[in-house]
Amino acid sequence: MLVDNHGRTINYLRLAVTDKCNLRCFYCMPEDGLQWLSREALMTYEEMLHICTMLVGMGIEKIRITGGEPFARKDTMQLLTALSKLNGLRELTLTTNGVLTAPLVPELKKIGIRSVNLSLDTLDRQRFLTITRRDELDKVMDTLQQLLHHGIEVKLNAVVMEGKNIEDIIPLVALTKELPVSVRFIEEMPFNGDGNQHSGINWNHVRILQTIQEVYPGIQKIPDALYSTSHNYQVPGHNGSVGIIAAYTRSFCGTCNRIRITPEGMLKMCLYDNGVFNIKDMARKGASNDMLAEAVTAAIQHRAVDGWEADRNRPEKINIHESMATIGG
Repeated sequence: MLVDNHGRTINYLRLAVTDKCNLRCFYCMPEDGLQWLSREALMTYEEMLHICTMLVGMGIEKIRITGGEPFARKDTMQLLTALSKLNGLRELTLTTNGVLTAPLVPELKKIGIRSVNLSLDTLDRQRFLTITRRDELDKVMDTLQQLLHHGIEVKLNAVVMEGKNIEDIIPLVALTKELPVSVRFIEEMPFNGDGNQHSGINWNHVRILQTIQEVYPGIQKIPDALYSTSHNYQVPGHNGSVGIIAAYTRSFCGTCNRIRITPEGMLKMCLYDNGVFNIKDMARKGASNDMLAEAVTAAIQHRAVDGWEADRNRPEKINIHESMATIGG
């Protein structure tokens, strides 16, 4: 078991397999994209499997594959299949934008994927185009239908953005009436890749809930799962639920159980920190599993108490505007 310096159990890894994405969501990256990592800078499939195997042996029980868009990398399905066979790994899941995912859903089901986070900021085709700069809503909706058809739990992640998709809050909540999905509204964060101002302060978790309550005054608080990042609610009579994630307010940090590894192998103790060390580079230089495990354990013993402290400790403040694609969504 991994326990940090604040007594929090660490049993969850978010592994970003690529920084590339087939969408250009304005809150994540500039319209022209990013300066993509070179092939040599990325972790290889074998390196990711090696590192994950070691971490599962140390107490990691859940792995979420993220990106960029995970399926923008051609070997991601191979990696998922290999990870699904790790002894000691209790849960394997992924976050995807859904553009390339629909044809892969039967295989995801076959290897034991029980839950998928699907990014969906709007149900309107024109707003989808405006936000993502790509006309791919139909493919995302097809992925949603395929996931539900195959009995895979779906969490729909919607970033709430002033002037972009506020009018989608209620239609997204309405989805939960018939569909057994969790619609999760996320405060906008500053990781947009170009330093432009975000609206996370204006549309925080309090205002999002108040907006929902205006139309659904009977919405009720329901229990939050252990380590949940969302405050969860349900409209009576609805099949699905609603979650609100205070990603910018950072009110859930006290129970954080996760660490992150970026596509180039940077180990991060917090979304808002600057990275601790590059575990891929350390392994490539010949470090043994014992040496890697010792370095990970030491890093976990020096975690910030919350995202605000992690932010303050960043030596290069300008990097707060890096892209979620380079951090791992």
